Amino acid sequence: MSKEFLKAVKNRRSIYGISKESTISNQRIKEIIEHTVKYAPSAMNSQSARIVVLFGKHHDRLWDITMEALRKIVPANQFSDTENKINSFKSGYGTILFYEDQSVIESLQEQFALYKDNFPKWSQQSSGMHQLIVWTALEAEGLGASLQHYNELIETEVRNEWNIPGNWQLIAQMPFGKPTAAPGEKEFKSLEERIKFFE
Repeated sequence: MSKEFLKAVKNRRSIYGISKESTISNQRIKEIIEHTVKYAPSAMNSQSARIVVLFGKHHDRLWDITMEALRKIVPANQFSDTENKINSFKSGYGTILFYEDQSVIESLQEQFALYKDNFPKWSQQSSGMHQLIVWTALEAEGLGASLQHYNELIETEVRNEWNIPGNWQLIAQMPFGKPTAAPGEKEFKSLEERIKFFE
């Protein structure tokens, strides 16, 4: 089991070539999300993570919103690359939106004032763990995904479009689908420079 887990971690990559097909059912995707939200760690078991999964026309609408938001700030003569990038996400099967419930974090800050500056950091760390678990699980099921951060550009319109609670803060977007292209070669920095062992 340990070898399989480490293999899945190794195989998890940013996949930008994805199609509107899935290697698994929507029900299986829901099971992965529910398992992650239930078992991923959080500071003081705060369970502040919130997830929204968009399929079909909802997925397409998200990337239309993102495209229009970017069109307002990217110069027209430079927009073609941006358009291609957003269309590559839209060409996927679905998108997972990762949120953190700020009311939970604020409540913990009030209860444990000594650590109040740490709770937002711990919240981000927990969200990162949720993202990694979902991403790795999707990879293990034969799906490709990447992690995007258009948060400030789209958060308000996304909240209005899907009636997202105002206390949920958008952290990341994960478009996914059946891979249509392999990831590029990955370069690694020296482990000797990144790890210290004391025995």
